[in-house]
Amino acid sequence: MALLPQARAIVTGGGAGLGAAICDRLASEGARVAVLDRRLEPAQQVAARVGGIGIKADVADAEACREAVDSAVAGLGGIDILVNNAGVGWMNPFLETPPAKWDRVVSVNLGGTFNCMRAALPAMRGAGAGSIVNIASISGVRPSAGESPYAASKAGVIALTASAALEFGPDVRVNSVSPGPVDTALLHNLFESHPEERERYVERTPLGRIAEPDDIADAVLFLASPLSRFITGQNLVVDGGITLHGSSVDGMLEVLGQNGSSTSMVPKYARDD
Repeated sequence: MALLPQARAIVTGGGAGLGAAICDRLASEGARVAVLDRRLEPAQQVAARVGGIGIKADVADAEACREAVDSAVAGLGGIDILVNNAGVGWMNPFLETPPAKWDRVVSVNLGGTFNCMRAALPAMRGAGAGSIVNIASISGVRPSAGESPYAASKAGVIALTASAALEFGPDVRVNSVSPGPVDTALLHNLFESHPEERERYVERTPLGRIAEPDDIADAVLFLASPLSRFITGQNLVVDGGITLHGSSVDGMLEVLGQNGSSTSMVPKYARDD
């Protein structure tokens, strides 16, 4: 039986990549999907494929976002699910990051999530139920050098998720998903210029591969569906285990093994006698 029969969902950034995969997955479980994207044609193409509606919207523009969400709610006849997936990335040294680039990344990733939630929550509260899933990132949990605007914006999404969950329960559940590297166009471009990076990602991931968009879409489906009915305010990391690596002793076990040493030689951090 379908998990989302007759559910009405809005997915931002749904015209390509991860957003399109999320639209496909929700629709496959019975939801009717409004596909929001800053480009109308891709939104309409995905909408045609899933039997939904396509709407143009720049989520960083609060008024445009409100109009797009209102249009989607009217077209769907209500809203049960909101997936805030729209986002942009940027990687550059901190002191070489122009303020305009900071503003754009934060205004889309964090501001766009706030704008869409603010537009959709009145309808959800009026109906007495709803589920919001915000797409954050492992960069918001364990940032890397060179991604200050992106990491800060995604950490903000995680905090916004928890705060909203406290405020809008019990009617509306709010959760986030933090993907690790996902095999989309962004990574394809990286791997074309730096093919060694694919091997490095795979080697550092305990599950031995890079995530496919469907891996993330399934997690979104879980949090959007009644299967997660008693879960709210949580950030679900979906990264194949890549963030499990420790900082200072990562790889020490392999080094000791290569030297023929016993693991008992590793110093204890605290006395146990």
